[in-house]
Amino acid sequence: MISLVLPTYNPGEKIDSTWAAVLQFVRTRTEPWEVLFVLDGCTDGTADRLDRLAETDSDPRVKVLSYPANRGKGYAVRTGLLAATGRVRAFTDVDLAYDFDDILSVVGRVSEASPAVIASRPHPDSLLLIPDRMLWYAFRRKLQSLAFHAATRLSLGLPHPDTQAGLKAFTAEVAEHLVPHLECDGFGFDCELLLACKRAGIPVTELPVRVKYEEGSTTSTMTGFRMLRELWTIRRKWRKRSVPALTTTALVAQAA
Repeated sequence: MISLVLPTYNPGEKIDSTWAAVLQFVRTRTEPWEVLFVLDGCTDGTADRLDRLAETDSDPRVKVLSYPANRGKGYAVRTGLLAATGRVRAFTDVDLAYDFDDILSVVGRVSEASPAVIASRPHPDSLLLIPDRMLWYAFRRKLQSLAFHAATRLSLGLPHPDTQAGLKAFTAEVAEHLVPHLECDGFGFDCELLLACKRAGIPVTELPVRVKYEEGSTTSTMTGFRMLRELWTIRRKWRKRSVPALTTTALVAQAA
């Protein structure tokens, strides 16, 4: 079983296309999958919309988890990873900025030798698809990414040039070992997760991806102040915190 977690907060009408794409994907795979939409206190009628979509077309491999209060991406991902039952557990953005080929590539690399695999947009083999009208937006995001990388390296000692790419996968053993130690509910969750990997001695593999920039993305961008505040909070909480090392990782079925 391979599990895919989709943290979901007020995606609006975009959830229709995501639902259809997910159903089509799981029905074309020969290996067992489950997809979990985790509704993070949605207030835009997403829960009702998914109920209506499920009445028309559904699949038992596609599930919806929901709770009433908005807690943040980190809380939603943690909820989904612990509710998942797959031997490989991945999460990505609900707008599917990374296509299913990339998802298959990332989960397919998860193994005993690569227990944690993350997408990396700055990877020399990555491909970014940017409409002309969004070039300034992409340039601004690139500057923010460089600043954030410098901040994570200085504050947390993380070497990864792209901690925030919205596609990551782990063995079930790694997910169940690390998630109970994590507390960040916001977008700093990815940094806390990678810091926990570092403290537990879990190697992290970075893979190139194909990223589509689209208007109306559901992926939020942290402001500079919020970014630094979350990093400082993680640094302070983890100053004396340790995570027991994982000496072995479970062998997992390959996804591709």
